[in-house]
Amino acid sequence: MDNSASLQGRWALILGVSSGFGAAAARALARAGMHIFGIHLDSRSTQSRAAAVRADIETAGRQALFFNANAADSQKRIQLVDSIAKTLQDQEAPAVHLMLHSLAFGSLKPFITDNPQTATTEAQMDMTLRVMAHSLVYWTQDLLRADVLVRGSRIFALSSAGAHRVIKPYGAVSAAKAALESHMRQLALELAPLGIAVNCLMPGVADTPASRAIPGASDLLGQVAARHPAGRLTTPEDVAAVIVALADPRITWLSGAVIPVDGAESIVG
Repeated sequence: MDNSASLQGRWALILGVSSGFGAAAARALARAGMHIFGIHLDSRSTQSRAAAVRADIETAGRQALFFNANAADSQKRIQLVDSIAKTLQDQEAPAVHLMLHSLAFGSLKPFITDNPQTATTEAQMDMTLRVMAHSLVYWTQDLLRADVLVRGSRIFALSSAGAHRVIKPYGAVSAAKAALESHMRQLALELAPLGIAVNCLMPGVADTPASRAIPGASDLLGQVAARHPAGRLTTPEDVAAVIVALADPRITWLSGAVIPVDGAESIVG
């Protein structure tokens, strides 16, 4: 299916654009003809990652408008949506055709420990759910109120097997992924009359900065690769290719689904 022509000049918004799945999606969508709004939160030491993604988008001949800001901060979000809406006013395609929620920042501590200082706190739990789940709802609400989500727009959030399977330090993130899938279903229900689709993609285990932050990540990555039917991990580029395919404006009847993008990883346990 060649959808590159139909994506020419359209805009994508990627929350979490500077690394991992968000970066790969930005590059792939730009090569397919889309301009990119990118939200990232990087310190001085990691800003080069966002700069590299932006440079690749521009090399592809597309516009890249990036913001280094906390996407989960309500006041920042209002300002960002306003900037996005103003930019789109003068565009040939004045809408966000695709939004990707790829925010991966949360607590990686167990719930129960002998030392309370090493257990997940109330603030950490609330932060993890706000960043990795609830922000999907708030961004969707604000973009809709700004009239930049229109009939044919589509929203993707990135879940994981952690929505229904856990390891010891993954409790807060697991809760966030489960909530994210629930929010996706509710948004799909309420946005269906407006012709806006909402889905979750569920990538397989991938070697990304976010996964490397999980305690014991090296062992986990090795175990998954060893049992995977294809003998390798999922890559961000695997997922980006699916996002480009599902960006096709002709695909309008897929909504409310959790779609595995894992090369059959999930069927072998």
